Amino acid sequence: METIVQITAKPDAPVACDMSAAADTPEERLSEYRQLFTRALIGRERSGTAAVFRFADKPGVREWIRDLAPREAACCSFLTYDIVAGDGTITWTVTGADVPSVHAVLDEWYAAPDWVGDGPDTVGSVVSRPRDGR
Repeated sequence: METIVQITAKPDAPVACDMSAAADTPEERLSEYRQLFTRALIGRERSGTAAVFRFADKPGVREWIRDLAPREAACCSFLTYDIVAGDGTITWTVTGADVPSVHAVLDEWYAAPDWVGDGPDTVGSVVSRPRDGR
């Protein structure tokens, strides 16, 4: 396995997603995720303190993920991001503390392929999204 990106959670970072310093807008970020999921997502898992996405290692996907992950980590620094490639897949694992607020974020992270294309009501922090996806 080849490590693509590894970003450790910042100690004592608040459980909040903040895109105020991001170069892209929430709408642009969600659009980018929608495109990535459509193009390359082949599986996902949710267990304990982790959410895992598996992507097909198609041309350009590594570079795309290598660019996207640090931007995501900048706004949600309370999570750890580990991304590895091997056997034709890229595995993006997001982990966090074993506390209810982080579990809720990881639940939404896992569910993102189901709601990220729902329109403008999905824009904003996943922390504030209702857990039923509405």
